Amino acid sequence: MNQEEQNRYIAVLRRELVPAMGCTEPIAIAYAAALCRKYLKGPPKKIHAACSANIIKNAHSAFVPHTGGRKGMEAAAAAGALAGDPDKKLEVLAGITPEDLRRIDEACQSHICTVSRIEGGALLHVAVTLENESGSACVEIRDSHTNVIKISQNGQTVWEKEDSSAPESETAADDSFLTVDGILDFCETVRLEQVEDLIEQQIRCNMAIAEEGLSGKYGVAIASCFDQSNLYQKMKAFAAAASEARMSGCELPVVINSGSGNQGIAVSVPVIVYARETGVPRERLYRALLLSNLLAIHQKSGIGKLSAFCGAVCATCASGAAICYLQTNGNREAVRRSITNTLANTSGILCDGAKPSCAAKISSGLDGALLGCALSLHQRQYCEQDGIVKNSVEETIDAVGRIAREGMEETDKVVFDVMLEQA
Repeated sequence: MNQEEQNRYIAVLRRELVPAMGCTEPIAIAYAAALCRKYLKGPPKKIHAACSANIIKNAHSAFVPHTGGRKGMEAAAAAGALAGDPDKKLEVLAGITPEDLRRIDEACQSHICTVSRIEGGALLHVAVTLENESGSACVEIRDSHTNVIKISQNGQTVWEKEDSSAPESETAADDSFLTVDGILDFCETVRLEQVEDLIEQQIRCNMAIAEEGLSGKYGVAIASCFDQSNLYQKMKAFAAAASEARMSGCELPVVINSGSGNQGIAVSVPVIVYARETGVPRERLYRALLLSNLLAIHQKSGIGKLSAFCGAVCATCASGAAICYLQTNGNREAVRRSITNTLANTSGILCDGAKPSCAAKISSGLDGALLGCALSLHQRQYCEQDGIVKNSVEETIDAVGRIAREGMEETDKVVFDVMLEQA
């Protein structure tokens, strides 16, 4: 693989592996509100967030970071509008002060913050409008969490993206070129100094929140259910604990994958724990993490950022394949078998929003991924026409993407309606 080809993979990694504080859906609302505030003269008197159903699904039960345990879309919009720094993007709320919290509470209690649903259209869609006596401003985000497509001031468009479907970064690659074999080629040949900063940041951030989650202060203290003297149980404990801390309000940043902190945790933490416990050399760990990250992105490219299909399935499938890669010294056929076996098993897990129980889904996903890996190590694989399994790993990934994207569209609507009944 030549440098030009490698650069396409590096561009994908640099686009996707970025730090974020808190669940990315409320953060997208906060980011839009913070950017909107720059176009409004004076403090806002009305704050309105129009959101797609999938944004609402993932944001309504999620803690908003740096707000002292406050939850929901109104709190996210108020925090962004009154105290956010849009230059920090997915870390937009990092600088909130106690005085800011008082103003956020006043805004929510006075009901100047409202939320509505955007019917149809993009699954990831946010439009935040701020108003006061001097005028109004609106910022619209679509398709990814910081992809601003339009800014308006007093009803007039002041900026609009020429191609609203284009990626945020001009250097971002088109993910459709990704294949399992191409990813393996890249991971084996790339000079690590070209990506070391990304991988080191992921290791540092995601292991730090895992350690914090193991303290037992968050959610149902899921890590206490695992026997950490067993390596596979330890991998699940660390990954689930990191997710539980993140979903329960921990303010430590996570390096995300495919727009999701939980997926960023699931692609990295199990692989890091396995490598540390078994003495894998640093270089091989780096290459395994590149593999895991890119395999998850490859799977998600056919599904989309948000859907009724739990992203932990893709992420844990990828980490299981990366662990198989380490156990077999890079045997490609074994990696392909691991992916196929996992997708044959766990592809039915639903996404019902972002909340502490996502940690349990990561644990269940890892169970399936580690089983898929174990079967592969015994040279066993589910074959074509065994349910959704196809003739090749690429065809199987495509089939799962179609099920998630098309087959679960109505499921997504029903899940959303059921969740609203609980609200």
